[in-house]
Amino acid sequence: MTDAWINALVGGAMIGLASGSLMLGLGRIAGISGVFGGLIRPAPADWQWRAAFVAGMIAAGAVAAIAGGWFPLEPLANARPLPVLIAAGLLVGTGTSLANGCTSGHGVCGVAQLSLRSLVAVATFLGTGFIATYVMRHILGGS
Repeated sequence: MTDAWINALVGGAMIGLASGSLMLGLGRIAGISGVFGGLIRPAPADWQWRAAFVAGMIAAGAVAAIAGGWFPLEPLANARPLPVLIAAGLLVGTGTSLANGCTSGHGVCGVAQLSLRSLVAVATFLGTGFIATYVMRHILGGS
């Protein structure tokens, strides 16, 4: 097993390569919620690249898991109950809609372009995450 920092470095490089390639090749932002949302309500000329991008993300995760367990399954044993996960997913979906993008679109692509809107969105995402973690761990007593 390699050190966690190597996995983070490789993963970060792959995210940068994918988002940079999408921007240079198609002029599109690699915001995952927007890419995936476009598959739910597809525009005729748009669905091919969106489907290929999502398939590539799934394939990359599968290859990494098969190639040496970069993504261990231990966290799945500590997953929250299904209603909590559903509520969290709905909150994230609402947040990405309100923010006109998700952490990947704003955090990776928008910040790289020095977008003020993205900088504010990322600060909001992080602040909300800190507060939610504090409440879950210290007030509600979760792990």
